[in-house]
Amino acid sequence: MATFRSGFLGVLAAATACLPALAQRDTALPEGAGRETVAAACAGCHEMNRVTSSGYDRAGWKEAVDRMTAVGAKVPADKHEALLDYLAAHFPERPKPAGRLLAGPVKVQIREWTVPTPGSRPHDPLGARDGSLWYTGHMANLLGRVDTATGRITEYRPKTSGSGPHGLVEDARGDIWFTANFKGYIGKLDPKTGQVVEYPMPDPAARDPHTLQFDRKGVLWFTVQGGNMVGRLDPATGQIRLATSPTPRSNPYGMVITSKGVPVFDEFGVNKIGSIDPATMAIREYTLPNAASRPRRIAISPDDTIWYSDYSRGYLGRLDLATGKVAEWASPGGPQSQPYAITVLNGAVWYVESNTKPNMLVRFDPRTARFQTWPIPSGGGVVRNMTPTRDGGLAIACSGVNKVGLATIS
Repeated sequence: MATFRSGFLGVLAAATACLPALAQRDTALPEGAGRETVAAACAGCHEMNRVTSSGYDRAGWKEAVDRMTAVGAKVPADKHEALLDYLAAHFPERPKPAGRLLAGPVKVQIREWTVPTPGSRPHDPLGARDGSLWYTGHMANLLGRVDTATGRITEYRPKTSGSGPHGLVEDARGDIWFTANFKGYIGKLDPKTGQVVEYPMPDPAARDPHTLQFDRKGVLWFTVQGGNMVGRLDPATGQIRLATSPTPRSNPYGMVITSKGVPVFDEFGVNKIGSIDPATMAIREYTLPNAASRPRRIAISPDDTIWYSDYSRGYLGRLDLATGKVAEWASPGGPQSQPYAITVLNGAVWYVESNTKPNMLVRFDPRTARFQTWPIPSGGGVVRNMTPTRDGGLAIACSGVNKVGLATIS
């Protein structure tokens, strides 16, 4: 019931699968009402140190428990409240840096919607052409569509259980493509019919497709994080080609496409950013100057400048692909702020500090090198990705609080 990184779960075993081992596994749990329920509900899926090393307030533990029950953990209804009381009392939230509020000339209003299925953990958002807001329910095996005018939310479920929808993007026809992070395929959802077409990875090592983007020719490019690959899918033929990152365990993560049609991706496992030749699939890597850098996601400006969120160090970075030159700015929330979701909109870089309380939406003006910040109303609970909307706003997914949102900018 700890926070899970992408690709951790394939298929969770039923909570009763390992009952003989409970006597050994619950020894790390303090005495108290709810102890036996925690041991029974959690030990079938993972070791107790995943519980004991975590820390949340009661609302955070509820979200974590909802995520786990969504994928098979068994918590009796009459034990649910006692379990939450026990977890919150014995494994409380650890202190996080406070979000730093910086004033500036831009006004932002953020609306949020709670998604219907508890424990969905909305991962990636998408502002569609029709003005709707889409998201992936990573832990609940669904995709959701929010009618932003009425607030109505429609859920669509892949035909393969436990797919773990992760990244998503819209094609020219309005179909929604997604990465099945737990089942090793790319999916295409027709919103009109609810039908899903699956494109399985040709190599079982490409087990966890992550982020995907269309180029201007309609070819779909994607990263494979744990599989350490980058791939392309031709929707016309269904053919998939894969290329392995030159650096072992580099964990290709976020992706953008340059104006020349070159996919660029960040390598979250190391201090590198890569690009891939769309014709030959040859990969070139750019090494960031600080060995401790871990670029979590990337964004691209119209002049093909690459911006990255340095998750490990609390920095915003800029990479010039032509020269390899890098510039960096310390994020307002400090070295533990964990910059994550990032995009470029209207000449400014926007990103989210995912470890401040609350998560902070940050705007950086490259012309003045000035920051402006806003708190996420719900707290955010880790905003993992965001994308521009058609009308000049920002779509966000607040995974830790089971919400999605839109930021209106003026």
